[in-house]
Amino acid sequence: MPETRVRVLFDEETIAKRCEELAAEIVAAAPKDLLVVAVLKGSFMFAADLIRALHRVGLQPQVEFMHLSSYRAATVSSGQVTILRDVESAIEGRDVLLIDDILESGRTLVFAKDLLAARGARRVLSTVLLEKPGKRAVHIDADFVGFRCPDMFVVGYGMDIAHSYRQLPFVGVIDTASSAPDLFEPK
Repeated sequence: MPETRVRVLFDEETIAKRCEELAAEIVAAAPKDLLVVAVLKGSFMFAADLIRALHRVGLQPQVEFMHLSSYRAATVSSGQVTILRDVESAIEGRDVLLIDDILESGRTLVFAKDLLAARGARRVLSTVLLEKPGKRAVHIDADFVGFRCPDMFVVGYGMDIAHSYRQLPFVGVIDTASSAPDLFEPK
């Protein structure tokens, strides 16, 4: 098997800076009785860094996890969202902040927001590390966006392809042409 190279699109420093900026944006939204819900698996690194940044700006959220899937081992969404692990905490009357890795088709985020709103959340906000605006299958916008992303399959910083590359401390793309330009930009 040939050696696989991953081209860095967002390095650790850029992501860390954006997490601090997002935390400031979230605290400005004045959340009450905040419950952070990280959507697994892809968001785990982003969620950990963002939750620590929220602490540094004075928020003390409770933290929960929800494991949803529409990809399984594929690189394209199946269109069907499945709950693999649900939230255990009470939702009613609370502000909920969903943290997800990428907003692409929007199905996963819509599913999670609708589910938590139906359970009585006072307000359901969402933040995503990456957004692919041209790929929406449903109408939704995240409340807080780290970076806009062109239609490329990204890996690293929690995101994977068939369960590989999650451990990378940066967001990258599997390099098919080493001279390709940097296509990502902060929002």
